[in-house]
Amino acid sequence: MASLSHSPVPFTGNLTSGTSADLLGSSSNGVAGMSLKTLGRTRFGATKRGFRVSAKVRKVKKHEYPWPDDADPNVKGGILSHLSDFKPLKEKPKPVTLDFEKPLMDLQKKIIEVQKMANETGLDFTDQIISLENKYQQALKDLYTHLTPIQRVNIARHPNRPTFLDHVFNITEKFVELHGDRAGYDDPAIVTGLGTINGRSYMFMGHQKGRNTKENIKRNFGMPTPHGYRKALRMMYYADHHGFPIITFIDTPGAFADLKSEELGQGEAIAHNLRTMFGLKVPIVSIVIGEGGSGGALAIGCANKLLMLENAVFYVASPEACAAILWKSAKASPKAAEKLKITAGELCRLQVADGVILEPLGGAHADPYWTSQQIKTAIVDSMEELIKMDTQELLKHRMLKFRKLGGFQEGIPVDPERKVNMKNKEEPIRKPGKTPNLELEGEVEKLKQQILKAQESSTELPELGLDEMISKLKREVDHEFSEAAKALGFKDRLVMLREEFVKARNSKDQPMNPALKDKIEKLKDEFKQGLSASPNYANLKYKLDMLNEIVKAKNLSEKNNKTGTLKQEINKKFKEVLDQPDIKGKIEELKKEIEDSGVSTFADLNQGLKEKFLQVKEETEIKFTDVLKSLELRVEPPSVSEVKVKIDELNKEINQVIEDVINSSDLKNKIEQLKLEATEARKNSDSESKLKILVLEQQIKESLAEAMNSSGLKDKYEKLKSEISEAMESSGGLYGSLVKENIKEGNSNYDGSRVGVNLEAKRSLA
Repeated sequence: MASLSHSPVPFTGNLTSGTSADLLGSSSNGVAGMSLKTLGRTRFGATKRGFRVSAKVRKVKKHEYPWPDDADPNVKGGILSHLSDFKPLKEKPKPVTLDFEKPLMDLQKKIIEVQKMANETGLDFTDQIISLENKYQQALKDLYTHLTPIQRVNIARHPNRPTFLDHVFNITEKFVELHGDRAGYDDPAIVTGLGTINGRSYMFMGHQKGRNTKENIKRNFGMPTPHGYRKALRMMYYADHHGFPIITFIDTPGAFADLKSEELGQGEAIAHNLRTMFGLKVPIVSIVIGEGGSGGALAIGCANKLLMLENAVFYVASPEACAAILWKSAKASPKAAEKLKITAGELCRLQVADGVILEPLGGAHADPYWTSQQIKTAIVDSMEELIKMDTQELLKHRMLKFRKLGGFQEGIPVDPERKVNMKNKEEPIRKPGKTPNLELEGEVEKLKQQILKAQESSTELPELGLDEMISKLKREVDHEFSEAAKALGFKDRLVMLREEFVKARNSKDQPMNPALKDKIEKLKDEFKQGLSASPNYANLKYKLDMLNEIVKAKNLSEKNNKTGTLKQEINKKFKEVLDQPDIKGKIEELKKEIEDSGVSTFADLNQGLKEKFLQVKEETEIKFTDVLKSLELRVEPPSVSEVKVKIDELNKEINQVIEDVINSSDLKNKIEQLKLEATEARKNSDSESKLKILVLEQQIKESLAEAMNSSGLKDKYEKLKSEISEAMESSGGLYGSLVKENIKEGNSNYDGSRVGVNLEAKRSLA
């Protein structure tokens, strides 16, 4: 301590005549020509020009830098207590029991109770205690050798798990902590320092978690800010410059992701570390001692060798975060932990980690010193291997370690079990009208080829492909119709008519207004007439033709499939009829008689055999007809087929005449009027309405009957009736009965006498 005291003698010197160096002496020579060393050892007083200077040096505790002779005896590793605030805990941490460990705690309680009982009673319970302890050890072994991934995650996060500094002080002979990123901050979540193992110096750096709540708050729960990564980067450069091998300890849930850290460049700091670590010319070994989360762990984990404690985990996203993203609930974290492959054993199989360091049963917190010694052995072995490499080999080794991660090979068949779980590639859905005609034509042609192949090989048609193509073509055709209506100026009218039609359909009791029907018919006719003039008519016609072609092919294929199935069913039923004992016996007997007669043709048979043959044939046909009826089929003889064609032609003529009569304005108005009267009659039933309905029905019937008689349909009907009678007379046995059934079923719509009116349809004849 230096002090200046004024002399009572007044100062008479001229300060401007000399410099301060002249007055006090140079800084190198001390004060007034005396060295600072002399000033430090002696107390002196000096007077110059009436000015006296006094100095006193305060004594402080002497240290042998950097290692003291009296290192803290309570701390292993000879830590410099004045350079680090990490001290042994005064109180033993409270035991924490994980959920899956509760069965073990029950056994421990039993052991304690038996020991207490033995102490209180003085009885010998040694055998029982030994038995319980053996049982406990076996249960502990079974539990910790069959841990699930989520259980290992919980062990890695155990509050009493040894931290980075715990391990460092257990494995080093000497250790000095180095602070600061030389940019104004020292992040306590990352600790760096120099230490020795077996006399060799190493640079240590790692994530530091707290051992209690107070320490965790101070250490930010092991989540570094950018300052921490820049501090680690500074120590990496320092180690690389002086040739110290680097050992990193990873134990963090991830980099601190607050707003301030992002503003200070969290991503840049991590990226800078990643780039730098790949160029360091010294060996690097990383040990995951707890959880290694994402880029926050990788920022000090780009090493030549990555080792993991048995119950440590290393992941890109925590199981809870993964479950929240994929399954929308953190409760699915056990499933996520299993799918992520984050445990030491799984990562070794994937070649992400290079080795597993064993832990004692119960986890690293069960015996921290033993765990630290296992880490020390692994570090020494790895460094012995890496130190032998030259610089280029070391850099290549580090690069190849990461280059081989995630490798894959093309052309290898996919495992069927994995292939089932693969998601099919979803093709983009195109809007109608956006598909080129050439592409549509190619798809249709491809579908045709598939249909032809299916027909040749008698296999089922690709129904799914047909349905998809029909739906696609329908969308395209609808789009073309819409574009044509827009181009021809029908869009607004179409929208208005659609709204009117919807309103009319919503009123259930009211029939459609005739005026609205006329509007719809008029618009339809105008659209049909002007359609050929629309600019997209060629596209519309092309797509419509393709659609009709595909629909026709589908209908034909369905018909062929039904026909083929029906043929198989008929053949099966026919065989069943022939295999019936009575029919089979008669046929066998008839065959034998014909063979005995020696006749080869039906005409040469005698009358008795002919009658027997016809009788067996008729019985067989009758039984077969019954079987066909059960299949809802009908057998037609040749004569009936000709008659049926004529009946169909007559039906067409009758239908055409009815169409012409109904479309005539007079009868059409009467039918519409009849519908309106019938609707009113449902609401208000009175005699006048009923009379109007009867009159209108009679008028409609008379008009239809007059049209039938005038068109010569009655004569045609009588002629066809006589032909049917002749066919019935000429067709004996089974065919005669079939003709009668055919006529009874009423294949002709006209009987020349009765005409009925159905109010809900355009026409109906009874």
